[in-house]
Amino acid sequence: MAVLLLFASAREVAGTPRVEIDAATVGDVISVATERFGPHFASVLTTCKIWLNGEEVHETTPVTGKDEVAVLPPVSGGSQ
Repeated sequence: MAVLLLFASAREVAGTPRVEIDAATVGDVISVATERFGPHFASVLTTCKIWLNGEEVHETTPVTGKDEVAVLPPVSGGSQ
């Protein structure tokens, strides 16, 4: 099973920082997570980057049990 890592608002909505998901592709991992965590999670995803093992990938990229899929919401803040 691939590990889905959730950060910032995605983690808050899901209520967990990580979950194992049995899926064939990055897109499948995200679909399973969306079904599990609901419509608010789906709305957060619209602004997120999805990375596989530290690299931005396409949703059709295959995953294995050794992979980490990360949901990275945009970062804001800092000083001017």
